[in-house]
Amino acid sequence: MESIRSGDCCIRKAKKEEWEEAMTLAWDTFLTFQTKEYGKEGRKSFYDFISDRALKNFFLKDVYQLFVAIKKERIIGIITLRNECHISLLFVDKDHQRNGVGSALVQYLSDYVLYEKGIDYITVDSAPSAMEFYHKIGFWDLAPMQTKAGISSTAMKKNLKYTV
Repeated sequence: MESIRSGDCCIRKAKKEEWEEAMTLAWDTFLTFQTKEYGKEGRKSFYDFISDRALKNFFLKDVYQLFVAIKKERIIGIITLRNECHISLLFVDKDHQRNGVGSALVQYLSDYVLYEKGIDYITVDSAPSAMEFYHKIGFWDLAPMQTKAGISSTAMKKNLKYTV
């Protein structure tokens, strides 16, 4: 799928050499906004997940897709896809939040899932602090909040529609 412009940033599939920068953005944003929600166990679980060598290898083999929002040659947002239709990570740099970057990343990923994978829905396990955002862009809860390995999340889904 081609890159797109959204406002003053470009959204595209990440290059192999951008993995570290993307995961650093995820970690820094997690620490800034979600530290209060998760204790030591949750922070360790999240760090272990994003620093897992197997996850990076899945990315390098194009099994785990990473898309980035770029502004002035710097990654300002990321979204990842696993199992062809599940948002695994969505993070936007603190200085660029509430400017449409997260919504644009979800839309780009939705188009990718619908038109490239042929799947008409996407799912996410939303952090408590992100639930309002996901509801606003059309997701609904599939189940009550659950906590595993110190990470609380709510399973959510959004139906996608073909447009002509």
